[in-house]
Amino acid sequence: MDDKFLCGVILGMLGGAVLATNSAKARQMVKEGQAQVKEKLNDVGKQSSKNSQD
Repeated sequence: MDDKFLCGVILGMLGGAVLATNSAKARQMVKEGQAQVKEKLNDVGKQSSKNSQD
């Protein structure tokens, strides 16, 4: 990979982490996103278990 690209990705991740830790609104958005992902995974798990029982 290009070194500049890799440095940019790392800086972006660090910047996002700092923003999320210092902002209540950003933390709330992260929590909501995690809840949505968990809900979708549960739905997929339920659907696959129903299909395997048939």
